[in-house]
Parts: sequence; structure tokens; C-alpha cells
Amino acid sequence: MTGGPLGLRTGSYGSLPQQQTTNGVARGQNFIVVRKPAKMSLSGSREKERLFSYILRQLVRRNVVMVILLITAFAFCMTGFFKVNKDALVSNSTEYFAFNLTADFENKGSSLTENLSKMNILTVCDETTGFPPPNPLTLQSSIATPVLGSVAVQNNPCEHFTFPPPPPPGKRRRIGPRPCPVCYLPVEQAIASMPSSLSASPVHHLSYFHEDRPVKSEPHGGSDFGGYPSLKQRNDSFSVRESMTVHCGFVKGCKPGHQTGFDIDVADLSELEKFHKVIVASAIFGNYDIIQQPKDISKTAKENIPFYMFIDEETEAFLKNSSVLGSRKRVGIWRIIVVRNIPYTDARRNGKVPKLLLHRLFPNVQYSLWIDGKLQLVADPYQILERFLWRQNASFAISRHYSRFDVFEEAEANKAAGKYDNASIDYQIDFYKQEGLTPYSDAKLPLTSDVPEGCVIIREHIPVTNLFSCLWFNEVDRFTSRDQLSFSTVRDKIFAKVNWGMSMFLDCERRNFVIQAYHRDLLELMPPPASIVRYPPPVVVREKRNARTSIVHYPSPVEVHGNRTVRNPVKKNPIRRGRDKRSGLRRHRKVVSGIKDKTSI
Repeated sequence: MTGGPLGLRTGSYGSLPQQQTTNGVARGQNFIVVRKPAKMSLSGSREKERLFSYILRQLVRRNVVMVILLITAFAFCMTGFFKVNKDALVSNSTEYFAFNLTADFENKGSSLTENLSKMNILTVCDETTGFPPPNPLTLQSSIATPVLGSVAVQNNPCEHFTFPPPPPPGKRRRIGPRPCPVCYLPVEQAIASMPSSLSASPVHHLSYFHEDRPVKSEPHGGSDFGGYPSLKQRNDSFSVRESMTVHCGFVKGCKPGHQTGFDIDVADLSELEKFHKVIVASAIFGNYDIIQQPKDISKTAKENIPFYMFIDEETEAFLKNSSVLGSRKRVGIWRIIVVRNIPYTDARRNGKVPKLLLHRLFPNVQYSLWIDGKLQLVADPYQILERFLWRQNASFAISRHYSRFDVFEEAEANKAAGKYDNASIDYQIDFYKQEGLTPYSDAKLPLTSDVPEGCVIIREHIPVTNLFSCLWFNEVDRFTSRDQLSFSTVRDKIFAKVNWGMSMFLDCERRNFVIQAYHRDLLELMPPPASIVRYPPPVVVREKRNARTSIVHYPSPVEVHGNRTVRNPVKKNPIRRGRDKRSGLRRHRKVVSGIKDKTSI
């Protein structure tokens, strides 16, 4: 190494032209710069070894390493110091701004709050609906096997499935509603096709009104349970926005099932608040139906999908008297939830509460399958969800009526069958006509019907489907309990604002996975089945004394009453005693002797 470059490097702190202008000083500086590197020059192997050993000793003593570590630690300390000071400055300014804003709001609104607290006001329950992030401690029903996504949906057996051709014309007999074939994926593939995330929703936050003492402000519609929303509030609820507040039942409290009407025991409420991916729910009120046990349910579904049946106290008393319901609160696969303080006198209207407001009773459920109490489920819930929800990219699925597509025809059919008061049905239809309801036509395609068969509802619990359910219930609460009449009005008003995934499948497809039974009152009116008398075959017994003669015994006839078999006793001749017995023998002898005389002749 030469002295020139080292001199330039050491002289970089000053200006080199200024050093050259002063003679003495410049020469002295140049001398020092040149001679200093000469002492450090490595000329000779001995000096190299001496320098190497010196560096090694310094490293062994850790002087250099300690100096480096100290410098690094000091740098980190200074960086953290400046960052903390900066954050503290920002937080202090933010707190000062928030404090001033809050204090200003409290000062200005204190008088208003005091005045409103003396009145019956409509407050908001800040309840965010939709699927919350799962808590590992509460994943009691998470699917253990098979793991989600572990089975690839390959070789889909339903890829090329088509409906069979209709029967040939010419048969005069009316076929009527019948099930049609439906292609389901195997349970493992159905579970694997479950979406890993929720569907997109145009509504992000949905909250509900709360009122301590609901007051009826208009002459028609509403109830203490659902509140009395004005027509202005009703119309405003159809303006779909990202953040909305609507009436949705349970207006007397922010926690559904607790002092709101439709009250549920505390232990059952904690059960309803558990996290579940999928549930099946039903209800029987007024002892109106007989509990039907599902069948053809997979082992995975039985272990991971809870089945909930809502009943009232009348139905509970009947089940207990029949020794069907015990202390375990179970009837077969169904977990019984007893509802007290029911809000309506009509059992059918009480059944609309869990049917349409299931998302409020189960705040931590992602998918639900609702079936009416008269139905028997005969397919696996995972297969049903895959076929009618996930495969269709839908978030709400319901079957359409098998023969009626028009609301006006449905209203006339309800009046003819006496399903509800005719004047109330006419009032509801006239109200919808003034809002623009028209008969169904092809102009509404791709919507295939205005009349659903609402005994089965398949849904994903996201804010937009929850909004639809709330507004549908509000129409049922305001008008008649016939939910088929108000379905299309709510659907079309929401569709006019946003597009969301609703699917209406065929009624024959619904009949494929549920079997429809009769209501209890109809079963009691039906006459018992006619008894059938069956005669068993006679039994021939041969005597040992005379092999040619035999005695034929005729067993008593069997009478069948429904599922019971009754054996009619055979009338026996009375036993003769004393003279009657001897006289009978004499008559028998005379007959026998007469026969012998004839044969002898």
C-alpha cells in the first residue's frame, strides 16, 4: 500500500487545495500522512505473523466483539427512544382530540338524553349478524372426519345427471305431486365441497330495534313481539345499505329468548349460543304434529349436526304424559327446546318465529336447514346443502309450489280452503296491488315462481339473508300468517336494490328428501282402518286307534285392526253334567245304532 491513497482518505475531512496553499503546514501534514502509513506497512513475514497474533489476542479477549455489541445496542436504544417519543406524541394528540369530541357531545346532548330517557323511545340493539370468527375453545361441533377439503370432488357422479323424460300423455288419472329423482354427492364429497369462507353480502352490518313498551301508532299491523313499525319505517327497511337497522322480532330485549316473549330457559339459551357449522331445526306448537325421526342420516352428520325441535308447554305436557320426553330433553335425535310465554294465540303464527328468525336464535351458526314439524327428513343434511346451496352458489334456497305460481291464485286457494280470514287476505292482496304487485308472467324470468312451498328453507346465515328473513317476518306480523302471500313482495323489493343468491328449486325435488305426513288433527279425524278377518289353515290330527279317521281342528280366526292383531276366541259347547251328560250319550248311541241297522240291511 502506498501513502498517496491513504493520505487522500485521511484528508477527506478537509479540503485538499487549502492544505496545499500553506507551505509549512501543508508539508507538515503531508509528511505525517506519508510517514504514518509507512509504520503500518506490512513488509516481511515476521511483521505479518506479529500482526496476526495481535489481532487474534484481541479477539480472544473479546475487546473488539464487546465494542461492536455495545455500539449495536446503543443504536437500538436510540431508535426505540425516538419511536416511543413519536408514538406518545401522536397518542397524546389523539386522546386530546377524542376527549374534546366526547366532552363536547356529552355537554350538548346531556339535556336531550335526559328528556328522551323519560319517554318510551326506540333504541338499537348493536348486534352484528353474520358468522363470527371461530373460537377454538367453542368448536365443540367442528367436523373431525373427514377434514374439510380432504376429499377432492373428482369424478362427480352428478355432472351429467338429467331428469328422466315425463310420462307419455294419454293417461286420464291425475298424477299429482310426487317426488322426482335428485342426484346427491356422497357425504364425504359433499362435506369437502363446503365453502371455506362466507358468501359476499351487500349488507355488512345489521342491527335491530329495541323497545321496552311497544306502542301501536297505526291502526293496522304489528304486535308487541315484533313491534309496530310505521309504513315509513317499513319502506325504509327495503332500501338496502351496507349498515342497516330494522325491526326483527324480540323487540322487548336485545337478547332473543330472554324476557322478550318466546322465552327460553337459561340452560337452553347457552346451548343455542354454541358455534355450529350446520344445524337442523323444526318446531311443533299447540301439539299440532307428531315428531318425525329422520332416517338415512350419515354417522358424520349425527356426530356433528345438532337437531333442534322447538315446542311450547302444551306440546311438552303431551310428550311427558306419553312418556316420550324425559329429563334428557331428547326425543330420538331431536334436542327439545321448550318455549314459554309464547307471543301469539295462533299456533301457526308462533311457528313462524323460529322458522323465519332462526338467525336470531342461533347467532353463531353458519348454515341451517329448516323443516316443518310434519315432515320427516330422509336424506343427509350435508348432501342437501351441497345440492341446493353450494352447487348453485346460492345463500338462500326454497322450493316453489308444485302447481301455483301466482300470488293471486294462492290467495284464492287459501280462502277456498279456509286457511285464514278472507277479509284479512283480501286486505293484504289489495295492499300489495297498490304497491305494484302484478300476476306472475314470463317477464319475471329467471324468477320461476311467486309462490313458495315454505315448509323447507335452506340458508346461509349472512347479513343479506338475515335481512330478508327479518323483512319477511315483518310482513307476516303485519298481515296474515300465510307466508306464501308475502314472500314474493319482500324478494322483489330486495332484488330491485341488490342482486343476491336466491334459488327456487322444484317441489318434486323437495319431496325427494322429506316425507310429508298429516297434522295431528287430521289424523284424529280419520276413521280407523277397516278390520280384516283372516282364517288360519285348519290343522289335521290323526288318531292312533284308527289311522283311517282324522279329526280336523279349526283355529280361532284372526282379526287385524290397523297394526293390532286380535284373535277371536272359539265358542265352546257347555260341559254336560249328570243326567244331561247321560242323555246326550243315549241320543248319540241311537244315531249310531240306526246307521248300523241301515248298513246291515
